[in-house]
Amino acid sequence: MTPYATEEFSSEEADVLRRYFTNLDQPVFALVNLPEVVKGALFARYSRSDRSLRRLFLEEFVGELDVSGDESIDATVGLRRAEELYDRVFFEYGDDSVAQLGGVHLACEQASNILTKILEWGRLMAYLEQSTRYIAYDSRLGGRFRYYRDPEVLSSSLGARYISDMDRLFEVYADLVRDMTDHFRIRVPKAEGDSDFVYRQAVAAKAFDAVRGVLPAASLSNVGIYGTGQAYEALLIRMRAHPLPEARSYAEMILAELRKVIPSFLKRVDLPDRGEEVGRYGADVRERLEDLAEDLFAEGDPVAGSPVVDLTDFDPDGEVKLVAAALYPVTNRSDREVEAKVRGMSVDERLSVLRAFVGDRGNRRHRPGRALERPTYRFDILSDYGAFRDMQRHRMLTLDWQRLSCDHGFVRPPEVDEAGVGGRFDAAMERSRDLHEALRGPFPEQAPYAVALAYRVRYLMHMNAREAMHVLELRSTPQGHPSYRQIAQQMHRLIADVAGHHAVAEMMSYVDHTTEPELERLEAERRAEQKRLAHGSA
Repeated sequence: MTPYATEEFSSEEADVLRRYFTNLDQPVFALVNLPEVVKGALFARYSRSDRSLRRLFLEEFVGELDVSGDESIDATVGLRRAEELYDRVFFEYGDDSVAQLGGVHLACEQASNILTKILEWGRLMAYLEQSTRYIAYDSRLGGRFRYYRDPEVLSSSLGARYISDMDRLFEVYADLVRDMTDHFRIRVPKAEGDSDFVYRQAVAAKAFDAVRGVLPAASLSNVGIYGTGQAYEALLIRMRAHPLPEARSYAEMILAELRKVIPSFLKRVDLPDRGEEVGRYGADVRERLEDLAEDLFAEGDPVAGSPVVDLTDFDPDGEVKLVAAALYPVTNRSDREVEAKVRGMSVDERLSVLRAFVGDRGNRRHRPGRALERPTYRFDILSDYGAFRDMQRHRMLTLDWQRLSCDHGFVRPPEVDEAGVGGRFDAAMERSRDLHEALRGPFPEQAPYAVALAYRVRYLMHMNAREAMHVLELRSTPQGHPSYRQIAQQMHRLIADVAGHHAVAEMMSYVDHTTEPELERLEAERRAEQKRLAHGSA
């Protein structure tokens, strides 16, 4: 029995869809025969819609396109043979640079929140994931709540309990969304100048933010991916050797669809001496480390407490080296000579260099050059899984995380207590924890499906100062979710106060330390409406 729901299309709809999607009945499919701007716009809309990509295309895009000229195209047939040139250059001679030049837009639907993080591991791909801030997760898919039903778990003695507990978590989520919506409408009345639409959107986002922690990590999401052949090869090799059964089965669906459009780039994925060997190597290393860790850190030992954000490593000389790095490209001297000169400068002289280097930043998108990549920071973070989902999107850094569990407790938003529904929230957390513990022994890889997003997970973010400027300024904006906003603010303080890099922290002038607004998304919704009105009147 497949864990995926199948969409139904009329014969007329199917006739149109076959021209642009590589299948009509699987959760994974590639987009072809469409202008790049249309594929990009589709994915952008995708992240804020509860509809599938194919349904979204039919309802919002096909009417704007001239599809009459594509009547003879059938994308579901796939390629009969790979191009001979690619076969010769890429496969025979192993020129990886060729595989960097062919890209595919791929839709990955009905993926659990555990799987989405596996899909989004690679640095050199682009991703858009369905947002919990704009979509109510109480809608059903094929008559069922939207969570992953692992075949192994469902066929076991825990199958009935898994379905019952998951259904109950979604029912509590739906009830709390309604209660929190009413609470925020009372607490924050509509301003005179706001339209009903803007107010409803801002209130809904606030309600979704407050109760998204009740959703289990098995909750389904849609992910749009754009990547090169080389990036997909790395993704597939990693997924086919992953210990999570969902990842391995999903990899086969991805491989089947990609071979319809870029077959030559993927010939090495399942070769015994190439993709399979690389996958076995990665799995062997992981298993060796797990065995060692199990001996070193006894399961029964209590987990020690730690701060939410801990700066565990930095270079005390980071700012001196930053000054040297800023001066290096505008001199004709060696790196050692430049650094020696800087070390002989006064503090004021170094600061004058840094002020020239940062210039007059007009907004957070004005970022200084690569010299800012010299200082680095390593943060150990313990946050709810919902916040982690947002922070892990920053892939131009070193990011690693531990297995999701209930070991570190959960975070209950203060608004839940204000609305008087804290008891129901806590009861949902208890149900999540009990199901996780029941699954942990027989199904250690699938047990995280049961963990609610409010539970904490530990992860590392190791980044240079230039990436830190981007991450902290973006994630501290007032319209951001309070959970990750507080993390970004604390990271900024640690750079200044613990690392002592006050000049670097001062460069990050768009890190926002103001208190949270009543409705975080209100200003963003107002701006969006102004753009819509301006576009409509143009």
